[in-house]
Amino acid sequence: MSTATAAPAAKPAEGLFSKKNRKLITDPLNDNNPITVQVLGICSALAITVKVQNAVVMSLSVLAVVVVGNMVISALRNLIPGRIRIIAQLVIAAGLVTLVDIVLKAYVYDVSKQVGVYVGLIITNCILMGRYEAFAMGNKVWPSALDGLGNSLGYAWILVAVATVREITGNGSWMGIRLIPESVYAANGGGYFNNNMMILPPMALVLVGIIIWIQRSRNTKLIEQ
Repeated sequence: MSTATAAPAAKPAEGLFSKKNRKLITDPLNDNNPITVQVLGICSALAITVKVQNAVVMSLSVLAVVVVGNMVISALRNLIPGRIRIIAQLVIAAGLVTLVDIVLKAYVYDVSKQVGVYVGLIITNCILMGRYEAFAMGNKVWPSALDGLGNSLGYAWILVAVATVREITGNGSWMGIRLIPESVYAANGGGYFNNNMMILPPMALVLVGIIIWIQRSRNTKLIEQ
């Protein structure tokens, strides 16, 4: 009679887009949105959303810095001493932000002049440091990349939604394309005026508040007890 014990069955490898990994992308779009639920990165949502084009550029910049930064920090997490981990994260973030700023100046200079100061401030974005510290320092590279992608997309759709309302109602255009005909404006004999109040920063806060109200009225999981 054999006394050998059977080796434990190998744990199946987790798929790249398993249910757990897909939630890293989908949760920040609604249940765990960085702006409307975590209330992070809200300053840029107020400052950069006068035009949709600026919101898109800012969103892509944050996406690049968060995704690449998450991957780099995850890859180096076992090499970074705990006492200097925040400094290391800031150095990596500063390097990535500088690269993004250089790319914007090289390829979209006019937009860079409008959003450059805010791109530089990405390093102070709480979403950035939050994902580096809370997720990338404790997870592998692939999940960290998905976490960065999900949070960046969650941040982006709020910015674009707010910017869409503000640009259409405040300037009569979207992405610089005229939507409201010039003929309906009062200056051309019509009775329409742009709502200049919509391009003021406080209106961005009002719109974010409306999105939070709609989101929580449709998703009962977000209602605080």
